[in-house]
Amino acid sequence: MTLAVHIDYVLPSMSRSAAFREIAAIYRASKKKHDINFWTEWVCRPPAAAVVWLIRDTRLTPNQITFLSTVVCFGACALFVLWPGYLGAVLAALVFELSFVLDCVDGQLARLRKTASTIGHHLDFAMDEIKAFFVFGAVTVRLWRAAADPAAADRYLVIGLAGMACLGAGLTMTTLMRRAEYGAPPPTEDGQPAQVASRRGPLGSLVSLVERGARVVVHYPSYLLLVALVTPGRLDIYFWAYAVVNGLYAARAFLSIVAKLGRSPS
Repeated sequence: MTLAVHIDYVLPSMSRSAAFREIAAIYRASKKKHDINFWTEWVCRPPAAAVVWLIRDTRLTPNQITFLSTVVCFGACALFVLWPGYLGAVLAALVFELSFVLDCVDGQLARLRKTASTIGHHLDFAMDEIKAFFVFGAVTVRLWRAAADPAAADRYLVIGLAGMACLGAGLTMTTLMRRAEYGAPPPTEDGQPAQVASRRGPLGSLVSLVERGARVVVHYPSYLLLVALVTPGRLDIYFWAYAVVNGLYAARAFLSIVAKLGRSPS
């Protein structure tokens, strides 16, 4: 059933154009002021606004949508592990993309209802990181099982375990750095978006560009669908990029915490 047909079914007395105008208004009113990337803002949030339109007058809460997004992600992980081949990878990535849309719905619904809260932001962050663990672990198992060469299979397994260790360490340190006691600003309606420092000069601009690219790699990561569609059987592209960026981030976060908290008292 298409969205247009479903809209006519839900509200037969409302014209289709009026329904889409309402969805567009919800999109504008509920999206973040500064989204993290193009994919989130223009690919995932428009369908998320349609879902918000459908459930806005129900008893569903943003937190319940957060949990639903997590369950859908677990389904995608099961598909990554159990369904080999191109079709399995694409279907798993599509289900994972649905979980990303739902991850946008919770915040948009909270902003629309003016019920955004600090604990809701923390819950959303925690569930996102749980999903990151499961997706990276599922792709690791998929690559390990599909590898024809035992040495390559062992390599995927070792790097996958190391990548998950770096992912866990980075997330733990991020949680510390998000605390008010550490000096982090309180959450806004947009949550606690990462602060990307502006740097001067050619080298500073290059470092900032690399940081922004790294954030695209580790954010959700929505590009899994593109990898599954465009490069059949090459989920290792996601695997290696995600492992390397998380390793670099964990090292950078550790050094940052040491520099801030490891100084001797003056």
